[in-house]
Amino acid sequence: MQVDLVKIKYLRKQKGLTQKELARLLGYKSQVGYHYIESGKHQMKIHQLVTLADLLGVKLEDLIIRDQTKAVC
Repeated sequence: MQVDLVKIKYLRKQKGLTQKELARLLGYKSQVGYHYIESGKHQMKIHQLVTLADLLGVKLEDLIIRDQTKAVC
């Protein structure tokens, strides 16, 4: 399963959220942990992905890349 990091960043910006704000909403103490996820340095746990989908107002499957040839990370 590959997460569509480009789409997540796009949706975050469309919602007017900074990485710091989204990090706080996901339970991170600082923006750095979330930055590592959005930049592809760390993988998101499934419960975080579910919460993120809810925060961004999309379905979980909307954040998944189905065609593995298009995967960002």
